[in-house]
Amino acid sequence: MNYAEDYLSFLFHFHGTRDYFECHEILEEYWKETAPKERDSHWVGLIQIAVALYHDRRGNKKGAARTLSKALSNLHSKKTELLKLGLDPERLFKLLEDTHERMLSPKPYESINLPISDQSLIEKCQSMCLHEGYIWGADSDMANSSIVDKHLMRDRSDVISERARQLSLRKTRMEDRP
Repeated sequence: MNYAEDYLSFLFHFHGTRDYFECHEILEEYWKETAPKERDSHWVGLIQIAVALYHDRRGNKKGAARTLSKALSNLHSKKTELLKLGLDPERLFKLLEDTHERMLSPKPYESINLPISDQSLIEKCQSMCLHEGYIWGADSDMANSSIVDKHLMRDRSDVISERARQLSLRKTRMEDRP
């Protein structure tokens, strides 16, 4: 089976680098290119899993549980799409339900591995990890702030500039009104 490169990259980061922020970025871009109007797309569900784990790893259990609950709601009606992605839907739902239950408890973050049923997909992703120096399925490095606190380290200058530009436009429009 052929899988989109962005999906392969998502799996590489999810199970290799454990960079859930990057998982979110990759799949969000792909989703916007392939199904931008579909807010209930299976891509959104996978993005929500990564976001939930990012929050959980940082100790935001409430936000993590809420986001994972949304992912579960989304993905329960997407079994066919999940199968096409080489995932085992029933095992995925059980894993996510168990993870959600853990998030609601005082138990700490735990890395999870998505239940991939396509052996060739696993082998492809393992090869990607080996090539980049990562171990497929290894636990998150909780001391690695570059993945744990990634949102604090990103360059947001373009976002800040755009907000300033929009504010300036609004002010100009207000001044131009009679």
